[in-house]
Amino acid sequence: MAGRWVVIDGGQVPLRCWWANPNTVNQNVVLVLPEVFGINSWVRSVVDRLEEKGIASLAMPLFARTAPYLELGYSEDDLIEGRRHKELTTAEQILADTSSAIQWLREQCQQSKITVIGFCFGGHAALITATLPDVSETFDFYGAGVSTSRPGGGPPSLELLPNISGKLTCLCGTADPLIPASDREAIQESLKRENPDGKQLSYIEIDGADHGFMCEQRQSFNSEASEFGWNLLLEKLNT
Repeated sequence: MAGRWVVIDGGQVPLRCWWANPNTVNQNVVLVLPEVFGINSWVRSVVDRLEEKGIASLAMPLFARTAPYLELGYSEDDLIEGRRHKELTTAEQILADTSSAIQWLREQCQQSKITVIGFCFGGHAALITATLPDVSETFDFYGAGVSTSRPGGGPPSLELLPNISGKLTCLCGTADPLIPASDREAIQESLKRENPDGKQLSYIEIDGADHGFMCEQRQSFNSEASEFGWNLLLEKLNT
């Protein structure tokens, strides 16, 4: 079964999402939050890859108000355009839209656990979404800015950690210029301070990995780091 476009209504704005629901039953259903490039071919491939593993998942747009159909590549011009929409997006909007998507997933896959996976700006958005009570587990892949900012303004998103009831894993690469050593240290220290044993909130640092290491379409793709990330995800999603 291939993924398909669906529109989720009922929230603040319609959400044009990419959805795949395999015939097999897995106790987890995944919400995928994209990079600033929108629900492009790579983000759709993440959903389709999860579907091949028997896991239902939905990729949701983060810029539904300003660019609901955004599908960019990875050129410098694409990055400028994606960041323009990022600057127009707030944490409150992210929570409103992810709440709508999670409610829709609940209707499609009852009794399932909600796992959130985010990449780049989607990783930052995933950490924010982790504060929702329905989220069982969250994976923040190279979510830049969580220690210094919050979409739309306000205290850094790391200050939301006390509001997270599920599990959270933050993954950063040591060669990521958007998450320098000072930011990585702040993330690690905040997670450890909130959860000293690391069983609920954990930090993983991947030596030599650049920003975007999971994405085969980016020059920064790192096959070893990507394989590690996928193995971690699939191990957690199948337990």
